[in-house]
Amino acid sequence: MKPTLLILAAGMASRYGSMKQVDGFGPNGETIIDYSIYDAIKAGFGKVSFIIREEFQEPFKAIFEPKLAGRIETDYVFQNYDLTQYGIDKTVERAKPWGTAHAVLAARNQVNEPFCVINADDFYGYEAFEKMAQFLTTEVSDTNYSLMGYQIDRTLSDHGSVSRGVCKVEDGKMVEINERTDVYFKDGDVYYKDASGEHQLANDTRVSMNFWGFTPAVFKQSEPMFKKFVDANENNPKAEFFIPLVADELIKTGQASFKVIPTGNKWFGVTYKEDKPIVQASISELVANGTYPEKLWE
Repeated sequence: MKPTLLILAAGMASRYGSMKQVDGFGPNGETIIDYSIYDAIKAGFGKVSFIIREEFQEPFKAIFEPKLAGRIETDYVFQNYDLTQYGIDKTVERAKPWGTAHAVLAARNQVNEPFCVINADDFYGYEAFEKMAQFLTTEVSDTNYSLMGYQIDRTLSDHGSVSRGVCKVEDGKMVEINERTDVYFKDGDVYYKDASGEHQLANDTRVSMNFWGFTPAVFKQSEPMFKKFVDANENNPKAEFFIPLVADELIKTGQASFKVIPTGNKWFGVTYKEDKPIVQASISELVANGTYPEKLWE
């Protein structure tokens, strides 16, 4: 059974100022999602599921279905605010959905095969999809999941500090993941700041860029966690149920381990409007060197 690509695309894009999931970055208006799907098809994925807000469905269909028809099966998962579907008998007023792990949980009735999760607005590179497809077809199990581990110095910006999920890895497995909210270059080295001061990280430290591999077992494993999270945070409208929270709990309770799959690909993505020219230039370079065709879907 071919694995599925699950794309997290329900975000509001408040910092970006528009629906960046469908903004054009390639030479013919290709989105970052286009390049992810192109790489996933090449790597052997059999279906792409877009996790979106229901009101995004028509724009997504109009943009992607003409390109993807006959190439890969498409599906749509709606992330919404209805908690009763998870057995939670309460209504919580929020401006945003409950976060990335909640988005994955929303796919529980539509994904029945091994799958990977990626962000809509991050460019990951073909090698990452190839390695993940290999893992999902030969190694994955209900107790053995994975994370693509990017080298930290290949994920940073020259324009300011970023947040990164810094992984502690032992024998190829993630034993801990810590969110560092102020990571930056200084004199060619990588540092982060926290309440205790400035700390250096090795340039080859592995970090999460939200590219995970699972089986459908993760839905049953994470649903009780989500119920507890809602109970603890129903009065905290900014609290989000993130995938690393689930991963950390699965590791600590012994329910699953996470193989960290190293990749040498350079990551790039968009958070602010100012990032767009940088992403466009990076894609133009990949087209110029033959990594991608100029017209992606011809």
